[in-house]
Amino acid sequence: MSTERKTSTVAKAKPPLKDPKGGLTAAGRSEFKKRDGSNLLPGVTKPESEMTTEEMRRKGSFLRRHYGRKKPFPLINAKGEPTRYALQAHAWGEKVPQTASDIEKLATKGSRLLERAKDGGKTPLA
Repeated sequence: MSTERKTSTVAKAKPPLKDPKGGLTAAGRSEFKKRDGSNLLPGVTKPESEMTTEEMRRKGSFLRRHYGRKKPFPLINAKGEPTRYALQAHAWGEKVPQTASDIEKLATKGSRLLERAKDGGKTPLA
């Protein structure tokens, strides 16, 4: 009888990089950092009343950058499911946009958060 140990040839499954509910997983952010050197942080999901000025700035910047476009990306794919563009709002604690007016509301909220961050969070909540 041989005393050699057999090693498993089954490879471990890599964790998913993209969260099916929107955004990146921790493994996805780590992979992005290794590849590009970027330090991505998870989306801010706190209520506005609990955010620091830095969190307001981050979330406001994200919302303006992604949803303040003149021509937004499609919200629903050919199968009738929300696209990753629509789902990324969920990763930041927002409702998944269904219409163009929902996108406008997200962009407006982003502008409001940036204004509040600029004045140190002193502007009252709307």
